[in-house]
Amino acid sequence: MKALFFDGALRLKKNGRRPAPGPGEALIRVSMAGICGTDRELLKGYRGFRGIPGHEFIGVVEEAGPARPGLAGKRVVGEINCGCGACPYCAAGLEKHCPERSAVGIAGREGVFAEYVALPEGNLHEVPGSLPDEEAVFTEPLAAAFEVMEQVHVRPAARVLILGDGCLGLLASLAMRGSGADVTLCGRHDAKLSVAAAEGIRTERADEIRRARDYDIVVEATGSELGLEAALAFVRPAGTVVLKSTTAAKTEIDLSRIVVDEIVVVGSRCGPFAPAIDALASGRVRVKGLISAVYPFDEALSAFEKAEEPDTIKVLLDLRK
Repeated sequence: MKALFFDGALRLKKNGRRPAPGPGEALIRVSMAGICGTDRELLKGYRGFRGIPGHEFIGVVEEAGPARPGLAGKRVVGEINCGCGACPYCAAGLEKHCPERSAVGIAGREGVFAEYVALPEGNLHEVPGSLPDEEAVFTEPLAAAFEVMEQVHVRPAARVLILGDGCLGLLASLAMRGSGADVTLCGRHDAKLSVAAAEGIRTERADEIRRARDYDIVVEATGSELGLEAALAFVRPAGTVVLKSTTAAKTEIDLSRIVVDEIVVVGSRCGPFAPAIDALASGRVRVKGLISAVYPFDEALSAFEKAEEPDTIKVLLDLRK
């Protein structure tokens, strides 16, 4: 099979071996995959990853096991965390915190930048036939945006600032406006901010926003190791900062502000797929405007170059071609 492989350099291999599903796993033929900030950080050394990256996808089940035989032929998206199934975290439904977990295309498990991927059947969610592949592929990052509201109580009219106008920041703004909060998206790119503005989201340029510590919640989605420091410049005392960025770079920060102002800092990662699929299928969250380019899989290396351009939001790989 064709697959993107990273071993210090990213290359497209055309003679890779198709994965063999293990017990309780399904074999999925990948239809489309999305390139995200974490994928790009892996190429910079994040987590020391080697192998097939990629974790945002939509595909069709080609082989299903006896536990869910009805999955065969279904269009599915998949959660990326694969727990051991035996520890207290897995028993509590917290597979994403299982100490023995693997993560698709990130740690211990091959990813979806390949024609085929094998995943536990319990990780898979069927996609409504009315939802196009180009939109369904946003399920995983949109679920990560919905996770903020799973972790933090967002009261109506709460002042929420989202830092970062990349795909995750844009998705967070689209997801959180449904909570009734007063949402502002702050970024550095006029083209990206205009996408949010067209959806009715208030926007501010990072170099023009008023520097006042009066936001109840600040969602940090900058993709920068300096994101926490930036968030602390805006959150009010006794407010909440939600950290979304994963970066290869390290940073130092003065923790005294967090202690003195009693700020709650929440790490936030993967989220619930069901509300994400529902929001996409119902049109409550519209993502077509976030697609910057779609590349055939044979041009995957060019797609990664496109993903690095400042005004790019989301680049998709079409494995159907």
